[in-house]
Amino acid sequence: MDSKDEVNYMDYTDWYIDDPVDTALPAELAPCNPIIRVDLFHISAAGASVVVLVFLSFFVKRRWMWRSWCRGAPGLLHPAGLLESDCHRGIAAAVFGVLVCSVCAVAIDSNPLPIGLHYSKETKEYWKIAALLYYPALYYPLLACATVKNKVGYLLGSLLSWLHSGVLIWQKVECPLSQEPYKYYTLLRSLPQFLCLGFLSVVYPVLLLRNGEKSRNSTLHWWQADEYYMDYLRVLLKKRPSKNSARTDQSCISSKVRTLLRSYVYIPMKGFRIPPKLTVSVTVALVTVYQVALLLVVDVVPTLQKMRAGVHEEFSYVLEGFGINLSDKRDEVIRIVKYYFWIVEACYISAITTSCCFTLSMLMRSMVLHRENLLSLYRGDTGKVFNVQRRIRPSQSAIVSWMSFTSYQVAHVALGLSIQLLVFFMCFGLFAFLIVVPILHGRNLFLFKILETMWPFWLALVVVLLIQHVLARFLFLHKDGKTLSITNRRGLYIFTYLFFMFNVLIGSIVAMWRVALTAVYNIIHFCRLDMSLLHRGVECFDPAYRCYVGFLLVEVSHSHPVMKAFCFLLLRSQDLGLSGGDRCKNEEEGIQLMSNLTLAKTARSRRVRARWHLAFTLLRNPILIASRKPDVCPAVDLVSNGELNSSSRHSPDDNLTKSELCEKE
Repeated sequence: MDSKDEVNYMDYTDWYIDDPVDTALPAELAPCNPIIRVDLFHISAAGASVVVLVFLSFFVKRRWMWRSWCRGAPGLLHPAGLLESDCHRGIAAAVFGVLVCSVCAVAIDSNPLPIGLHYSKETKEYWKIAALLYYPALYYPLLACATVKNKVGYLLGSLLSWLHSGVLIWQKVECPLSQEPYKYYTLLRSLPQFLCLGFLSVVYPVLLLRNGEKSRNSTLHWWQADEYYMDYLRVLLKKRPSKNSARTDQSCISSKVRTLLRSYVYIPMKGFRIPPKLTVSVTVALVTVYQVALLLVVDVVPTLQKMRAGVHEEFSYVLEGFGINLSDKRDEVIRIVKYYFWIVEACYISAITTSCCFTLSMLMRSMVLHRENLLSLYRGDTGKVFNVQRRIRPSQSAIVSWMSFTSYQVAHVALGLSIQLLVFFMCFGLFAFLIVVPILHGRNLFLFKILETMWPFWLALVVVLLIQHVLARFLFLHKDGKTLSITNRRGLYIFTYLFFMFNVLIGSIVAMWRVALTAVYNIIHFCRLDMSLLHRGVECFDPAYRCYVGFLLVEVSHSHPVMKAFCFLLLRSQDLGLSGGDRCKNEEEGIQLMSNLTLAKTARSRRVRARWHLAFTLLRNPILIASRKPDVCPAVDLVSNGELNSSSRHSPDDNLTKSELCEKE
């Protein structure tokens, strides 16, 4: 070995020496110490939250028990009435959105519980568990202030929201950059937090100014819900248009496109309002999509850009060491490698964009189906939703499912988006490197060479498939008037036998396509809890779908608008302080829900019709089924259209009396 070779040998060995890496951060990424430290703010905010909760508990209990000052003990205020329609959906959704951002901080940040405590790596997981309880307790008063529904609660809510949003904005203005994984990541991650806290900072002062004086009236607590239930009954009892006036041009393309768009776009319906729990679930799902997509982008795209910028001449020697020769010129090799890195980056960005679009479209589709399922269950049509007739009543598992529905939605959206990104990135990458790039540059046509050598095989399969369709259309199918029948059966048997081997090969391709299609379909619909990814017969083994079923059972059994409208009508008649005759008269006029409520006299036929509608809707109400008297227990067998089931019509016990039927059941 001469001296020149020895020098080159020494140069190559220097590549494997672990040189010390300069870990000093640039000046712009140096650790930032804001004036309001994070740990000091969290300690102060936690103390303020505890003081606000204690004050509101004493204030509300003593205001309700004013006659006896020491009677009763103050209790913890509930954060939000998620089963009540008068719950402020915007405040609940905003607070839950802030909680989702806090979950991301706990999972990613090196300091999950920023309260000034120092802990080791061994105890870090325990502090993460404590942080999962700390952040809900920290933002608890932001919800509790809205449930009080008076000036004091709105004032304290305004102060707390201003405190959280002001300190957050101050800290991000002072320290907008972060060290890892991307310098602008913490600032971008805080955008949903800015929006949610900003919304709270505006809503609480508005409630304080507009509803502060009126909130002293206790009837205001249920007045908005009363209006919603009245609107629901107006739409329910409104006269339906005749079937003859319906459109007959439903087969045109424009109507089909319009129907398809309506099935994926949630349009508010008059007389129906999405439950607060669903509003919160959709909000946190959108925040989760943003947080997960942002994390997936900042973890990969900056790294690919650094790798593309760091490609130099020595990289060609590395490729030659693996036997890869892209070109004889070093400059062209560098250009080709950078071009490939750019393709990978473009495929990744396209994959994450496609994943976000599919996830958002699935969430919108879920909103439409949520409304359809709730309306069907309000009518008592359980067979349309669950595919079987079942009783609508809460249970232990249903309550647990209702509690965890929103959390399950967050987890499924995050995991589904990650899986979609992986699958779509692989598909885009294979399509780019096996089809697009070879066609543009005219080299590395491996896939096309394989297809070229196998073209007789593919042509034979296509020809056989076309022959079968042509024979079935013109030889084996006979049309007699409006009916179709099979003819030339002997030829059918002959060609079935002759094409057996070809159909085996076609069936293999169909089987592979079925696996791919099933996988892609389940991956796209993974974020949806309102549909099971399993077959109808085994959908009970899908834990996410079981959670959704339990959620529906609790919502319908405890938030039925017809039952609550009836109760509000009774409460309104009692609060007005009217006599018995006037009260009954007003109840009947309120039940009718006609446009002109000031008429002194109402036709008897309308009154009878309104009473029948009310009786029928209350009879079909799932909440009242368990409390129904035995004399009307056979009405449980009614279906949604008011007719008896086939088993009830032709039962051998038709001649029994109602009491005997009740005893037998």
